[in-house]
Amino acid sequence: MKRFWKDVSIGPVEGGWRVLLDGRGVKTPGGRAQVVPGAALAEALAAEWAAQGEEIDPAGFMFRDMADYALDVVAGDPGPVVAAVLKYGETDTLCYRGEPGEALTRRQESEWEPLLAAEEARLGVAFHRVSGIMHRPQPAETLVVLEGVLAGLGPLRLAAVHNLASLAASLVVALAALEPGADWAHLWNVASLEEDWQAELWGRDAEAEARRERRRVAFLAAAEFAGMAD
Repeated sequence: MKRFWKDVSIGPVEGGWRVLLDGRGVKTPGGRAQVVPGAALAEALAAEWAAQGEEIDPAGFMFRDMADYALDVVAGDPGPVVAAVLKYGETDTLCYRGEPGEALTRRQESEWEPLLAAEEARLGVAFHRVSGIMHRPQPAETLVVLEGVLAGLGPLRLAAVHNLASLAASLVVALAALEPGADWAHLWNVASLEEDWQAELWGRDAEAEARRERRRVAFLAAAEFAGMAD
């Protein structure tokens, strides 16, 4: 599809801010006005439109896609999204370690344990650590708290957390990314520990590295989106 607009701007509207293409407000695929609460997020959305060339590249609309998902899907019925995201807490990657004494396990404990322990302290919960890949249910009390945290997020932040958790295979990492001053690049590296370990052992494949880079960019975009969503 070819570019169909010349000028991109933002404007205040009831309930927040909206991107304007040649003076007309952007809508979601569901036909809703794409209104976001803050000017910073609206500017980020506008920048995606402004960066497009003569041919539209859908991959250049990460922020727009998250906003559309939040407004068309999450806002109307957040319950199913909360349930979907909670599953990443039930099987959180950071809780599944190698066998005691293995080199990989030592690295997991070095890089995963501080983050997991910090989130336990912040949320007042406890996670089971598991050696190996056999599933062990997390404490019911922990899941109740996590569900409450997710239910308390607005649609925009919940949409971002959905992306973060799925990319990291970890709700702990996703929630840590919401904290003020969070080091998003470090969190991505933490989430990618096992993948990077395998690459160190067996070598790096160009296609795998390209996929990892796309996922890294998407993770950082989701974290940035969440930071602007309030």
